[in-house]
Amino acid sequence: MTVRDLSISLPRQRRVLSVLVFAAVLIWIDTTILGIALERIADPRTGLGATPGQLQWAVGSYALLFATALFAAGALGDRYGHRTILVLGLFCFGAASVWAAWAGDATGLILARGLMGLGGAMMMPTSMAIIGATFPPERRPETIAAWAASSGIGVALGPLLGGVLVDHFWWGSVFLVNLPVAGLALIGILSVVPNPKLAQRRRPDPIGLLLSTAGLALLAYGLIEAGQDTDWTRTRVWAPALAGLALLAVFTVFEWRSAEPSFDPRLFRNGRFSAGNIALGALFFAITGQMFYGNFYLQGARGMNALDTGLAFLPGALGVAFGSLLGARLVRRFGVALVSGGGLLVVSAAFLTNLAFGLHTPLVYFCMVGFASGTAMGMAISPTSAAVIAALPLDRMGAGSAVNNTVRQVGSVLGIALLGTILTSTYRDRIAPALNALPPAARDAASPSAEHTRAVADALHRPDLADAANNAFITAMHTTAASAAVAAFLGGVLLVLAFRARRSTATSAHPEPALVASS
Repeated sequence: MTVRDLSISLPRQRRVLSVLVFAAVLIWIDTTILGIALERIADPRTGLGATPGQLQWAVGSYALLFATALFAAGALGDRYGHRTILVLGLFCFGAASVWAAWAGDATGLILARGLMGLGGAMMMPTSMAIIGATFPPERRPETIAAWAASSGIGVALGPLLGGVLVDHFWWGSVFLVNLPVAGLALIGILSVVPNPKLAQRRRPDPIGLLLSTAGLALLAYGLIEAGQDTDWTRTRVWAPALAGLALLAVFTVFEWRSAEPSFDPRLFRNGRFSAGNIALGALFFAITGQMFYGNFYLQGARGMNALDTGLAFLPGALGVAFGSLLGARLVRRFGVALVSGGGLLVVSAAFLTNLAFGLHTPLVYFCMVGFASGTAMGMAISPTSAAVIAALPLDRMGAGSAVNNTVRQVGSVLGIALLGTILTSTYRDRIAPALNALPPAARDAASPSAEHTRAVADALHRPDLADAANNAFITAMHTTAASAAVAAFLGGVLLVLAFRARRSTATSAHPEPALVASS
């Protein structure tokens, strides 16, 4: 594939990359910074008193819109210019951040987070397309690697910034950090970034967008609702889940028959493409669930402040960055099966060690396991992503490059929905005996989550009830960690089986479209 823009000099290429990396940091900061604020948002005394289901939606609505809008963003960028859509995405992200910061209730926060996900979806594929139009093929791999490295920066900064802001201001301040980053990124983009378009423009896919969004939303709703009712036989639990699966099936058939699909399911006939994407989806499924319960474990059950919690997560974030660099080197010698497949198996083992974590486990063990797990994640994500992208059709720079990111976000949506439901339902089962003696009003107020139970315990001056809440949460965390470990293990086995025969050296035979870059 050949994409050239002779009007862009080497110094300007470097400036373009710097601006795109800076803008990408915004997405990755927001991916992790909210987790630090969840405990405060859930507390009826200091936040919104959000239920576990509402918190799942606050996390999941971002991933949901991010996942389903990626295809449309890529197609719109091909038609109207990728810089144009990137700028609109930044505006959307910034405006939604203001809304989220001052949301008066959980519903407002959920809607704002969804709008932020939409803005993020407009930024991701357009940045990749701009890189493809700006850099020659021989420099493109190292450029994409440098751009992807921004994830390590953002993942590391998110918990630290969130900890400082939550401890010194209010929970909504974690969203305001997005504003200066978005403002500076906008100035840089408008100053140096070109506006590439496809010479042969693809049609938008509104039907596919509607089917995929509705299907995934209904499936997530059913799974989250199960955690609130702890009864899978209720119609409002299984009916939305089945309806969501049906819509996703219709979406797959529709895209299969489309002459210009935004998401081409026929790509999954390639065994390694399928295995790599499923494994990455399983990994992000597990990661999202682990991040969800990890914050409540440290801040809620162990009583740590937000900044200390952010510092406890730092080794894991540094491990991801280190593992990404290490994995890129090792995979050339040992292949995807050993490096990435083995990495996922290590992640699974790390999740299993969470079963040994209790209320008084030395924090150094948490940090050590976090670093090992993060390193293994980095070794799994980068090489697998490269192998998967190699199987994508290269004539779809915008929407085609979004497939891999979409699978990750779908994994995140399902992870927060299903693993969050396992956490919530297990907690409610364990705490129920301790709440039976309470008056009905107090019992109802205490039952949604450990945060609500502790608030009632504080109001009633019942330290024994707070202890019961902490112990019930630890049990729920162990059950959720074991479930996440199973998902990571299956993903690792799949990678090993799919890539064990030979190293992934697949290259695409699809011709590259002509991209027209305009300043």
